[in-house]
Amino acid sequence: MMQPEISSAATAKDKYIKAEVSYNKLLKSRKKLKYRDNWLSCIKKFQAVYRHDPSGPWAAAGLYMSGKLYQELYKLSYKKSDKKEALDIFERIIKRFPKSSYKYKASKAIRAFSREKKHKAATGKAGYGKKITAKDKYIKAEAGYNKLLKSRKKLKYRDNWLSCIEKFQAVYRHDPSGPWAAAGLYMSGKLYRELYKLSYKKSDKKEALDLFERIIKRFPKSRYKNKAEKALYVFSPSHVQKIASKDKDYNKERRIQKNVKSTGKSISTVTGLRYWSNPSYTRIVIDVDREASYIHRLLKKDPSIHKPQRLYVDLQNSILGDETKKSTPINDNLLSNARAGQYTSGSVRVVIDIKSFKNYKIFSLRNPFRIVIDVWGKEKKATQVAGSKLITAKPGAKITTTSALAKQLALGVNRIVIDPGHGGRDYGAPGYLRGVHEKNIVLKIAKKLAKKIRKELGCEVIMTRNSDRYLTLEERTAIANTKNADLFVSIHTNAARDRRAYGIETYFLNLATDNEAILVAARENATSTKNISDLETILSDLMQNAKINESSSLAYHVQKSLYKHMKKKYSRIKNKGVKQAPFYVLLGAQMPSILIETSFISNSRECKRLNNAKYQNHLCNAIVNGIRGYIKETNPTAMIR
Repeated sequence: MMQPEISSAATAKDKYIKAEVSYNKLLKSRKKLKYRDNWLSCIKKFQAVYRHDPSGPWAAAGLYMSGKLYQELYKLSYKKSDKKEALDIFERIIKRFPKSSYKYKASKAIRAFSREKKHKAATGKAGYGKKITAKDKYIKAEAGYNKLLKSRKKLKYRDNWLSCIEKFQAVYRHDPSGPWAAAGLYMSGKLYRELYKLSYKKSDKKEALDLFERIIKRFPKSRYKNKAEKALYVFSPSHVQKIASKDKDYNKERRIQKNVKSTGKSISTVTGLRYWSNPSYTRIVIDVDREASYIHRLLKKDPSIHKPQRLYVDLQNSILGDETKKSTPINDNLLSNARAGQYTSGSVRVVIDIKSFKNYKIFSLRNPFRIVIDVWGKEKKATQVAGSKLITAKPGAKITTTSALAKQLALGVNRIVIDPGHGGRDYGAPGYLRGVHEKNIVLKIAKKLAKKIRKELGCEVIMTRNSDRYLTLEERTAIANTKNADLFVSIHTNAARDRRAYGIETYFLNLATDNEAILVAARENATSTKNISDLETILSDLMQNAKINESSSLAYHVQKSLYKHMKKKYSRIKNKGVKQAPFYVLLGAQMPSILIETSFISNSRECKRLNNAKYQNHLCNAIVNGIRGYIKETNPTAMIR
């Protein structure tokens, strides 16, 4: 996906001129000179010049003027924090701009500070009353940041990012030695880091690294020191290695770096844990920001030390993210909770406390990298509901799932999960027509399909999404499993670089049969064809309990119905047949599952058809007929009414 362009409305020169005008106005007003906020407002404008382009021709000038204003403010306020900030800015100029004329100006200013005689502070005269607190400014900055994240349009423009950064830096400037100073500085560094991922400007990366380093140096007892150290290492391990030899506080980072270097791999960060569950099944996902090697092991229950049975996963060359919860309560019939911790300096351990289970599977997915853990429970005594009848299990009787119970009572397929592909920030394939996207088309088709299935087949239908919202691929299968679905049908539109490509095809989970199937799977999985090939090496183990034969039968019935029905209604309908491929969205499904590529949204003719309500209705009628055919084949009495 292309990165959004980061653009600016004004040049650094324009901002400098504007800042200089404000400064001159401040100097002319004795009344304005009395208030600290007026000084900070001018400083803010000069620092905006520097932030606009930290490596540009006006950067040193903007930084120097902000230092000069802090120097002049100190003469009025006698605040040590103002003096410290001025000195810090002048030192940064010397370090960052060794060839600039401002290096000599900064050196001269530092010498002037050392020669300056300390004056006695005039109390009660200057009137530097703080109208708002640093905490108030932080809350306001955080609100601005949250608004930025919610607007895709705003995220494209550099000025919006710099405005948020400025608000967090204003927290720091308000009281550079106060309790909120480190937080404001850390957030400004974090935003520069995120901005760099969009802009790829070296100056943004350099600014982020500089801010994190300043936190470590200025706030050694703050919890933000640890956050900054971790952020610094994750963002640039080489930078940490460079400064490690100069600072004893980096012993821990040196040990991590040594471990990473010995393996020749980059460090990864565990960013979160997610889970879905029902009484007989739980899926846990470990989110990681980049690929990591891992091992897992099942530990027996140890009553002597009051330890339950546990399953652990060790991620090598990894650290635990700042925002990652260390404990995630699950408390279902199978598991108590999941815990994550920094097991060694270079590895993270995730431990799952087990109440009971029958078996489990662990596999990884890519782009982004995550580790999926599926746990299935033992059969238990319980009460089951079939339709409107209450069935109580007798002592010694085995509980059955909704799917199994439906078949025993000749009810056929009882519950179907319909999955409209993509959604939210994942637009899917772009249409041939401008403004047409896969996520919107498949949602419309899925809603129509759900309505027809309920009416014509009398089945319960659950949608993985009813609106334009983002779902991960593993979440969709988890929904089907936790809802004890009897069938899982994922709706998509096909796409190809060759806009002449057209036709309808249906997939079920298995090893890919041809290169075209691999390409389709790679696109729907949002990954590369290489990753698909790697995934196939673990598929044989994953699919031991998968409903391959049933899925194949369902796919053939649906595909046959689609081609037969649509051919009667439209010309140039191509039967691309039933294919098999390793789709992430079908992995781990415990029921017959298929993925339908309804037509090619990249084709001119089929894009127009897909966007038409009548065509969508015909597709849904054909799919319903295909499902009906499958039900009759598997249970001939199920459709008798």
